[in-house]
Amino acid sequence: MSVTCALCRRVFPNAVRRDSQAIQEHHLRPEERETSPTVTLCRPCHDQIHATFTNEELRADFDTIDALRDADRLSGYLSWIRGTEKLDIEVDTSDHVRGRR
Repeated sequence: MSVTCALCRRVFPNAVRRDSQAIQEHHLRPEERETSPTVTLCRPCHDQIHATFTNEELRADFDTIDALRDADRLSGYLSWIRGTEKLDIEVDTSDHVRGRR
């Protein structure tokens, strides 16, 4: 069975699932794990979300997959990632997030 990333919508065959971290669950409301809905993401998308937004921003403004897909800060990333099969990318935490940690 294949798995689709809820954010970039790339489809991953079973072979990719052999890497236990290739597909991850993202809590849409960080730090509220017990009550937070989750979505299935590929590792690059999960890493990019947390490098782009603070937990406070995720809870307040980006707590749905549609809000994340529509976020200006992710538009360039989503355009790029949809054209690749990569599961390992280098993600730099944005200055915006780094300054608020």
